[in-house]
Amino acid sequence: MCNRRTNSRTLSALDGGNAPLAGIWIDRLVGVYDADHTLRGEVAYWVGARLGRRHCSLCDITHGTIREKSAWTACRNGLPVEFVTFHRDDQPDSIREVLAGQAPAVLAETDRGPLLLVGPAGLAACDGSTDELVTAIEASVKDLGLVWPAPKAVR
Repeated sequence: MCNRRTNSRTLSALDGGNAPLAGIWIDRLVGVYDADHTLRGEVAYWVGARLGRRHCSLCDITHGTIREKSAWTACRNGLPVEFVTFHRDDQPDSIREVLAGQAPAVLAETDRGPLLLVGPAGLAACDGSTDELVTAIEASVKDLGLVWPAPKAVR
């Protein structure tokens, strides 16, 4: 499923009461890990995860024990927009403002600012699956009425 190219063109309200945002184009996707980007933060997360004291559902999707999963790399490369990641302590202020302390999460950056697509519970429901993450992203994009950019021509 993840190796397919997301191609939904008109993709409306994530949490029920929001009006669709039809016509807003997605510039890129942003993931925020529930960990800090410093060496100390990375080591603390890694040790805590091994001991069952720390958990990040986005980390489970994108990384194995030590490095990025090849399935995630292939999946990310098949998305219609760039997918960048940050940590709790290095995320841009615009993302931090939308998340208001919740992590992990995936957002869409648009010309109207960042929009939450998948929060902590949605990422936990993916159970480490890249396919489930893409399904959750596509569902939120559709629910919000967002629009993916046209696929790039292959030369």
